[in-house]
Amino acid sequence: MDILHSRIAIIIGTKAELIKCMPIMLELQKQKKDYWFIHTGQHSLKDACEEFNIKKPDFLLSKAPDAGTKFWSKITLKTFLWNIDTMLRIRRIIQNLKPRYVLYHGDTMNTAMAVGASAWVLNPFKKWKTVHLEAGLRSGSLSEPFPEEFIRRVADKFSDILLVVSDLTEKNLKKERKIGRIINVGNTILDAAPMAFEKGKKKYKKEKKIYALINIHRHENLKSRERLSQIVNILRNIKINAIWPMHDNTKHFLEEYGLMDLIIEKKNIKVIPLIDYFQFIFLLANCQYILADGGSIQEESLIFKKPCIILRKRTERQEGLDTGLNFLTELDVKKTKKIIEDIEMGRIKTNSFKNPYGEIGVSKKIVNILK
Repeated sequence: MDILHSRIAIIIGTKAELIKCMPIMLELQKQKKDYWFIHTGQHSLKDACEEFNIKKPDFLLSKAPDAGTKFWSKITLKTFLWNIDTMLRIRRIIQNLKPRYVLYHGDTMNTAMAVGASAWVLNPFKKWKTVHLEAGLRSGSLSEPFPEEFIRRVADKFSDILLVVSDLTEKNLKKERKIGRIINVGNTILDAAPMAFEKGKKKYKKEKKIYALINIHRHENLKSRERLSQIVNILRNIKINAIWPMHDNTKHFLEEYGLMDLIIEKKNIKVIPLIDYFQFIFLLANCQYILADGGSIQEESLIFKKPCIILRKRTERQEGLDTGLNFLTELDVKKTKKIIEDIEMGRIKTNSFKNPYGEIGVSKKIVNILK
């Protein structure tokens, strides 16, 4: 069968973006429709593409790092110049390709570059439509987190099609009276996470003892000695075993602030190198509870019905707070200690709830909309 081209350009920079876009890419491949894959090089995606059975990028705009991320917590002149150069490269590629749709995800530096390169501001006579996947998320504060909250608001302002993940994110955009077309499709993580779990089951074995899963990496936490100290104090209240796949930048700042020894002292906390998404989801699906500061992990916790203790001041995934499974701590050590105790003692039960992010099949719905 001949492969037709969907004329969709997908711009990805990070592993998290690849995970959220991966089901759409697989659905396009399943429907025998090609797409352009533009990789900015912020993270190394080679192994992830092979694991997900996704084609290699058609365009690699800069050499990806061997591990971790190209940039850590500090915004430097080098970072700024790289962003500008990459944005101009994306713009030239899009102008040459002349796609029907330019799709980007989330709220990263990559998102900002994709919006800047493809929106009408730099392309006043453009014929393509820009598509923001996971639009409408709001924490309610530009500084929590920054720059992510600012980037997602800019992306929503300049995108032609806004694919929102929930009723709440749809309300957010309607309240702001966005010009772009708002379509409530649900969250692609509902397709990605179960797929990863099925693969993980074939490769990994369950832990023999119950455990908590730790995931800390947000810039606003890492670049603040006070916040990271509060997080370490919270983690020291874990009584059961805990597994912590640690990011390189997290380890760097723990050591810089003299906090790593406090973690090493806790013999029940096992620090391991960063793992692939399949193993991570397998660990998440089989843990007792999660302590994390990430965004997508809050969504994944709802899929596998695991309590998630959110180690942040605010969250843009506010839908989860009404399920009884997501707990926003505001980094209050005393309050969080009580939550940990309640979970470990079995005082918090998983009630039945409707997942606010929809049902499996989001990616097929998105592809059909763009077709």
